Amino acid sequence: MHSISQCMLCAASFGRRRFLERDNSCSWWSICDIRSRLVRLIPPAPPSSPLNAIRTLLAYRLPHHYSERQAREEWRDIVEGRSALWNGIPTDRKETIRGFLVYFESELLKRAHKNFTFVNGSIGNYFIAAAQGFFRSLPSAIFLFSSITNSQANILPVIVTNHTVTIAAELEDGQRIVGQCDISHPVAITQAPIINVVDSDEWSPLDGLESQTRNVLFQAEGKDDYEPLSSPISRLLYINAYGIEIHPSPNPDYLSSLRTNNALVYSCGSLWTSIMPCLALQGVARAIAGSDTLRAKILLLNSENDRETAGYSAVDYIQCIARTLNTQYQHQPYGLGNAQTMYPISAFVTDLVYLKGGAVNVNVDQITIFC
Repeated sequence: MHSISQCMLCAASFGRRRFLERDNSCSWWSICDIRSRLVRLIPPAPPSSPLNAIRTLLAYRLPHHYSERQAREEWRDIVEGRSALWNGIPTDRKETIRGFLVYFESELLKRAHKNFTFVNGSIGNYFIAAAQGFFRSLPSAIFLFSSITNSQANILPVIVTNHTVTIAAELEDGQRIVGQCDISHPVAITQAPIINVVDSDEWSPLDGLESQTRNVLFQAEGKDDYEPLSSPISRLLYINAYGIEIHPSPNPDYLSSLRTNNALVYSCGSLWTSIMPCLALQGVARAIAGSDTLRAKILLLNSENDRETAGYSAVDYIQCIARTLNTQYQHQPYGLGNAQTMYPISAFVTDLVYLKGGAVNVNVDQITIFC
């Protein structure tokens, strides 16, 4: 295995994160991630163009320093079409976007007792969540967003579900930590986040969006400071609204993309809460290892470790990816004689790209022999 940079040019339709969870609590980053990528993939346009005005609106966040009343008042101006953010947006697109924001508002009114807060809320997030609720389909919501913004983005959710699903990390000492935020960057809040148990089959774009406290806000200062985990993470698992481990099925289009693209890139970022949730699913290992078209399977190594990977070397990153993929993610073993296939590391990672001088130790000779 060797370092290469040209493979970075290869396109890969690999969902960087699972798009599952919640806004307005520290564990939802699905819609947020989708909106962030969709906004970045809006074609460049002049500052005075309609497309730039749409980008500004869908990327807008209600200020984090607002009071609850101020945030609600600005939201009211937006949803009723009075805000200056609508300036320059053609009427057809304005009324399409506003229609889904009105739908989102109607869902809020049905659940007025849930203490929803608009502080630091993203208009793009609310638009996608409303479209998902209206169509009962996340891919359809992505298609609508792309159509309105003239984007050619091909973003695939790793899991498509209308049920409450979240991740948990199991540590080597047996402790279990629930939720992406508590795993990667826990913050002090007055009340621990809860998983709402929904006792109805009726689904709404607000499921999981309600928060009992103010939104958790990202703060750049001190972002590199973290409280170490009590022991290293041993595995990543999915749990349902009752806290029971489940094995959700991956999006068939996601598996298909793994089988048909030329390159797969494991992006830099949070290893256990960004990359592993895409891999800890039934059929993903087989799709990657058995693809006839994947020529390069590239790990972009972080330049430094974080709370999830404290003390990791490049070998540890590679081992964790291979171990996660080789885990059997189904309720019962299946196949002839209940055989379970184990793939070599080279079936999942063929190339490593890293920055010289980074804080993560890279022993090229050890990696070459190991892999």
